[in-house]
Amino acid sequence: MNDQQHAADEHGALGDAEYTEFMELAAEEGFDPEEIEGDLAAAGHGPLPVLAVVGRPNVGKSTLVNRILGRREAVVEDKPGVTRDRVTYEAEWAGRRFKVVDTGGWEQDVLGIDAAVAAQAEFAIEAADAVVFVVDAKVGATDTDEAVVKLLRRAGKPVVLCANKVDGPSGEADAAALWNLGLGEPHPVSSLHGRGTGDLLDAVLEALPEAPQQTFGGGLGGPRRIALIGRPNVGKSSLLNKVAGEERVVVNEIAGTTRDPVDELIELGGVTWKFVDTAGIRRRVHLQEGADYYASLRTAAALEKAEVAVVLIDASESISVQDTRIISMAVDAGRALVIAYNKWDTLDEERRYYLEREIERDLVQVQWAPRVNVSARTGRHMEKLVPAIETALEGWETRVPTGRLNAFLGEIVAAHPHPIRGGKQPRILFGTQAGVRPPRFVLFASGFLEAGYRRFVERRLREEFGFEGTPIHISVRVREKRGRKN
Repeated sequence: MNDQQHAADEHGALGDAEYTEFMELAAEEGFDPEEIEGDLAAAGHGPLPVLAVVGRPNVGKSTLVNRILGRREAVVEDKPGVTRDRVTYEAEWAGRRFKVVDTGGWEQDVLGIDAAVAAQAEFAIEAADAVVFVVDAKVGATDTDEAVVKLLRRAGKPVVLCANKVDGPSGEADAAALWNLGLGEPHPVSSLHGRGTGDLLDAVLEALPEAPQQTFGGGLGGPRRIALIGRPNVGKSSLLNKVAGEERVVVNEIAGTTRDPVDELIELGGVTWKFVDTAGIRRRVHLQEGADYYASLRTAAALEKAEVAVVLIDASESISVQDTRIISMAVDAGRALVIAYNKWDTLDEERRYYLEREIERDLVQVQWAPRVNVSARTGRHMEKLVPAIETALEGWETRVPTGRLNAFLGEIVAAHPHPIRGGKQPRILFGTQAGVRPPRFVLFASGFLEAGYRRFVERRLREEFGFEGTPIHISVRVREKRGRKN
């Protein structure tokens, strides 16, 4: 079993024999074997380890995240409290890939800044395998910093201490003063100028596990994990109570009464599931922006821990931007997906008609997700949730053998060739499914494949092999001219 397991780790989801056959095919077509191994490893990875970047406002967390990513992806503005949809990004350093959770997006005096920073850091730390704690070396350690240190100690996760805003040798002494925090060596960094970030990232790689601690699936016989997500006050807590058959979660008319994600073991359809409840945060009207940011941070944390996302949408209201954003988060996180329309029992014919139109218009990207119509209040149609979740998980774990996939790709290319562009006609030469959970395909082509053609290939893959309820990742490698066999 161990050798097999090792082979699977080495070659993504390909077994040894399949891998050998695949590499021969690649060599025949003139691809470089080493590059292909890299492509397979990249596409075949399981869940990536997660790094959280935490610290008090204005210490330069977002700037540091941009440095780590090597691109300006986390929005940086001088105004504290800039909200963003995304909080999780993929990064790579020294050939290793990991995810970064950026908590720099929301920094206002909420319940007192200390409470806000603490709450924010807590969510992030919970989802992370290791933490970078950013302190402003010029200012030195403040009371808020000390409070975060306590949190980090309690969580017991590996911590890398970043002494930021050290722009030259004169700042080194400021950085050294941070040994007093008791978190080990402070790494002097200027995230603005990039000074010292390489050493910091080397330390991060040492702190991060090769792969996340939690393994997915029923490998250890553990219950499958479901994140119940949706915008605040859409009825997540009511649904959880209905499913659990008792009042376990505080349900209150005030939007976002639930503070902490509550993990519930619940039996449904004769199977035990683990529900991660992720309700919003208490809102005051003028804190709307911040509350949304918190909600997305919390949703991201829940998705990290889950295998399938059940997105709850209030069917009595128009589908909102926030609904589609939450669905995108689940798809970006690569989780299996079920969409549940709540309050269905309250709809009249007219609203049902318009809802169908809205779904066609706004959710066209996720037509593959199973839909269930439920009522969290009355418990109606709850029994339909389980088959939908099981279908989505099955799609999420489906793997197509390489031989069968290539026969299918051959048919596609023959029946629907790629449009000619600039006098050339790119062709898909061959491909393989390098990973599952979610299904990840690597296609090797003679030229660039347009987005429209990729979408067509994805649609045909779904028609042929199912994949209901799961996102599909398709990456395309184009053969370089050199090394090509005549």
